[in-house]
Amino acid sequence: MSETKRETLASRLGFIFLSAGCAIGLGNVWRFPFITGQYGGAAFVLMYIIFLLILAMPIMVMEFSVGRASGQSVAQSFTVLCPKHKIWSLWGYIAWAGNYILMMFYTVVNGWMIAYTYYSYTGKLDGLNPEAVGSFFGGLLANPYELTFWMAVVIIFGALVCWAGLQSGVESITKIMMCGLLLLMIILAVRSVTLEGSGAGLEFYLKPDFSKLFVDDAGNPSYARLGETMYAALGQAFFTLSIGIGSMAIFGSYLKRDRTLFGESIIITGLDTFVALVAGLIIFPACFAFGIKPDAGPGLIFVTLPNMFNQMPDGQIWGAMFFLFLSFAALSTVVAVFENIVACYMDTFKISRHKAVLAMAGTMIVLSIPCALGFNVWSDFQPLGPGTGVLDLEDFIVSNNLLPIGALVYLLFCVTKYGWGWDNFIAEADTGRGVKFPKFLRWYFTLVVPVIILVILYYQTFGK
Repeated sequence: MSETKRETLASRLGFIFLSAGCAIGLGNVWRFPFITGQYGGAAFVLMYIIFLLILAMPIMVMEFSVGRASGQSVAQSFTVLCPKHKIWSLWGYIAWAGNYILMMFYTVVNGWMIAYTYYSYTGKLDGLNPEAVGSFFGGLLANPYELTFWMAVVIIFGALVCWAGLQSGVESITKIMMCGLLLLMIILAVRSVTLEGSGAGLEFYLKPDFSKLFVDDAGNPSYARLGETMYAALGQAFFTLSIGIGSMAIFGSYLKRDRTLFGESIIITGLDTFVALVAGLIIFPACFAFGIKPDAGPGLIFVTLPNMFNQMPDGQIWGAMFFLFLSFAALSTVVAVFENIVACYMDTFKISRHKAVLAMAGTMIVLSIPCALGFNVWSDFQPLGPGTGVLDLEDFIVSNNLLPIGALVYLLFCVTKYGWGWDNFIAEADTGRGVKFPKFLRWYFTLVVPVIILVILYYQTFGK
């Protein structure tokens, strides 16, 4: 057997859980709640769902199609499908690098969640007052050795799962984590919505107030706020589905041709959206029940919510369960993206899985260290302005640039004659049983969607 022989997934459920696991992560359980809080609650949620359905999900189908038709990772898929126009292959390598940049900060934040799971379980957060919790998190960020340790734990875990193989490691472990994630979510959501005073949080989260789309952070009327909210919603839609850098295409390359890709994408998008919405049901009712501001930003998870658990009966147990749920969500993405990076090594250099895992893990640990140091040793480095750091820069590169640009690349590759082409895309997407791709919307994907993405990118670059 050749050491570069391509593996396949054992089941359809494995594909759905792996793809959903890649999509379900910090975008759902960390980023979605605090962005929703910052942009006014239900009105933002509605805009996010619209963008998800009319923009992100169809492009997910395109990314899956490129992966399945080529049988390759993002590094080689464009070259295999369109050898005449080699310019497309350039994005394959940019996307490969984008997966690294994503993990450079993602593993650090995932490390915080693993640390908080441990500290909550051992009772180190129990009974701390709000100031003490803030100091605890600040102390964690200020310690470069501790941040690097927890980051390394995440990377080693992801590497070991990939080392075990596609079916035995990646597929099996992701199934376990996804089942645990969904069970924990349901338990926590029921607990949150039954808290006394949770009704105001449910109203904030589920009842749209569109006037908030035209009011800035200071409460002043601002039509520019609508543009900011639209960009945030679109960016969140691409971020949550990991569209644009090949993180989904890799699982398409492992997939059989017995099911249509649009039908599978509907299931995956639905599962991803379910997790994001339930994450809000966990956080916002609890925030209002305990008088916590929902626009607390990234610190909402690590500073304000531990204070909430300290006020709840059996708060140590609920806190440990909450951070375990967050850890499962983030680790499922780590494993999925690591598998994509490993596949890029295997496809490009024709090496074994074990050699690829060693190359990935070694470089990942080194490249993730700057983000860990950005909160302490390199805290004076503020590339995007006061209050920013290495994490903000890396997040900006991926979330605000590579993901939407990558989505545009996959879109143009699938709809233009200078790429793979519409007919080839439709033939691949519609192969198998299930829901067919809406071919009558070709004009929309060819003429409208590229313009929407370009306008949003222009706004982000020049509109502020």
